[in-house]
Amino acid sequence: MKNIILCGVGGHGVITAAKLLGKAAIKANINVISSEVHGMAQRGGAVITTIRMGEVWSSLIPDGEADIIVSTEPVEALRHINKASEKTIVITDINPVIPFTVTISGEEYPDIEEIFKEIEKRCKKLIKIDALQLAKKAGSSISKNIVLLGALAATGILPFDSKILLETIKESLPKKFEKTNIQAFREGMNAIKNIS
Repeated sequence: MKNIILCGVGGHGVITAAKLLGKAAIKANINVISSEVHGMAQRGGAVITTIRMGEVWSSLIPDGEADIIVSTEPVEALRHINKASEKTIVITDINPVIPFTVTISGEEYPDIEEIFKEIEKRCKKLIKIDALQLAKKAGSSISKNIVLLGALAATGILPFDSKILLETIKESLPKKFEKTNIQAFREGMNAIKNIS
């Protein structure tokens, strides 16, 4: 059984990434159950999806049971750290997204290094990557979610080969973005390989 949390903010492709993972699991003949919660997702609100693979009967991941948390935004990774344990890997983009509510209220976004320190205390390993820059390098900043899927695949946590996920991405997303998505996936995989 694998318990995966994908989280971030609206507009970063969290739900698309979750759907791609689910399709890849089905393609690999693995039972999968998922759920999603999105508040004002279209306006930069918090988004969380849970993906459970294997012999599972509920989409809910109990506290301390996530195998991996993948986040498009550091505060969102911290927000869901209660799902982590000393066995959990956390992958997050290093680029904060300042909510408009913080901007208009005059409040400050938390110190990024403090966020990372708090996450590191509560998991096995924190992997910080510049997913936004890697997506731009691949050809489009909107492929940040695909960079993070590549990073997830490179950890070896998924119960199927990364080629299945890449094929699912090719089949499911618009053909005009195929080259960019393939490169984004590879950038994410290489980022993890270079860290390890």
